Amino acid sequence: MSETTYTIGEGPATRVSLSLPEGTAEAIRARVGKREFSAFIAGAVERELRGQVLDEYLADYERRKGSVSERARQDARQIFDEVFAEEGQWPAAS
Repeated sequence: MSETTYTIGEGPATRVSLSLPEGTAEAIRARVGKREFSAFIAGAVERELRGQVLDEYLADYERRKGSVSERARQDARQIFDEVFAEEGQWPAAS
């Protein structure tokens, strides 16, 4: 039996338990409504994971090559977004 590996934002939906402060949950419901709550959370988590993947890459680059300017970091984010949007997927977070 082969096990399928999904990248960030891919795969079937799976039910998970999540605890949030009530004020945060209410703010989300007020912004997107009850029906879009899960989609909002999924999008936020995906953005965070993508940010972590990029941060890990930049940290590795800085260890190997030296410091990266803020402008270069912004450019890297834009390039990562464009490249992975073209490929249709982001790599999995480590």
